[in-house]
Amino acid sequence: MTADQLAPATARLLLADVADVQRRGRLPSLVAGVVRDGALAWSAGRGCVDGVEPGADVQYRIGSITKTVTTVALLRLRDEGLCDLDDPLERHLPGTPFGDRTLGQLLAHDAGLRAESPGLWWERTPGLTWPELAARFDRDSDLLHGAGRRFHYSNLGFGAVGEVVARLRGRSWADVVRDEVLLPLGMRRTTTRPDGRAACGWAVHPWADVLQPEPEHDAVAMAPAGQLWATLTDLGRFAAFLLGDTGDVLSTASLEEMREPAGVDPDATGWSAYGLGLQISRSGGRTYVGHGGSMPGFLAGITVDVEQGVGAVALANATTGLDGALAQRMLETVRQHEPRVVDPWVPLAADDDALRLVGTWYWGTSSFGLRLRADGVLSMIPLLDGGRAARFRRDGATWVGLDGYHHGERLQPVEVDGQVVALDVGTFVFTRTPYDPAAPVPGGTDPDGWRPRTT
Repeated sequence: MTADQLAPATARLLLADVADVQRRGRLPSLVAGVVRDGALAWSAGRGCVDGVEPGADVQYRIGSITKTVTTVALLRLRDEGLCDLDDPLERHLPGTPFGDRTLGQLLAHDAGLRAESPGLWWERTPGLTWPELAARFDRDSDLLHGAGRRFHYSNLGFGAVGEVVARLRGRSWADVVRDEVLLPLGMRRTTTRPDGRAACGWAVHPWADVLQPEPEHDAVAMAPAGQLWATLTDLGRFAAFLLGDTGDVLSTASLEEMREPAGVDPDATGWSAYGLGLQISRSGGRTYVGHGGSMPGFLAGITVDVEQGVGAVALANATTGLDGALAQRMLETVRQHEPRVVDPWVPLAADDDALRLVGTWYWGTSSFGLRLRADGVLSMIPLLDGGRAARFRRDGATWVGLDGYHHGERLQPVEVDGQVVALDVGTFVFTRTPYDPAAPVPGGTDPDGWRPRTT
């Protein structure tokens, strides 16, 4: 067993789970794997494709996981300055009846668009070009909710995002994602149509153990919402990408932006949400990031635990039957039996400016400890009666919030005569002592200071 492989006992537990899912779900075939240290550390196949047990090199349709790939392509364009997530769609696709909705809203499924494209169900019928599809648009039918009012999953929205990607690059969506995302990540067996050894998509009769093949075609304008085929090996590489091994395809900051839930309090004990092209959930004190996929005859899932540095992927060739909790359960199995061994602690290089900020601070009468970690991040830790925890990373002369209530807000040290006397965090002023009269406390402080209670 090499260092990146799972122990036999862990592998046995995973195999038993996968075998049970394949049999109980009546899946013609199922492949699943665990990703650790940037590669598949374990994989297994059950059932058969072309008469033999499937392996990590067999292609399956990955359905809506395609949306995550499309999102990466658009964020690359954003990072180059060719578009912005606040851009209205009209700026890039003139004439659509939902042109007032933004690119960011489309990526987060809160643009209020209908779930499917107009006309026949796009997943089972030959696709239309964008002009053909756009000719069927109608604002009254296509817009169901106000912009930013609620989450409503929309395949149509990602068809529009794919068209924006194509127009900004002057090339087809398929060519852009192949050349700018898939090939640079080493995903050479991920294609828009089956290529080489690929599984057939099946429908399994609900009341009998018999099969019927499902249709497969080019979705054309709707392809960015669910067209791609991938192998377990390639999808494992994409899991490594989501864990942070971006291969220079996308910046770390943009990947973190994708993984940020929209419209949900991330400090809650349990929730599920959508980020930018990613499904995000929190369960049992852990945050899981990934995406599910389904097309007629195929089901797929990819889930990663960023904190543990482990991902899980699963691919099956049936319209229904794949246990949606399998990938997360696989991650829990690995965490319980092979928990991550963290890197050793090392001291931080000297940072005198940051050291001036550490110690105890008060926001009003609430106390906090500000601690400088070895990775250069400032951690704000509630003391005594609690409060809002936060982390900040240096950005020039200020620090930017990474999570919680202060996410995105600026921490600005306030100096008087060369001494840091306060911290301004989005207009909240923290002082070294409660209501320090020497600090710029908003509204000032009582000139008589603290005193015993009087009647």
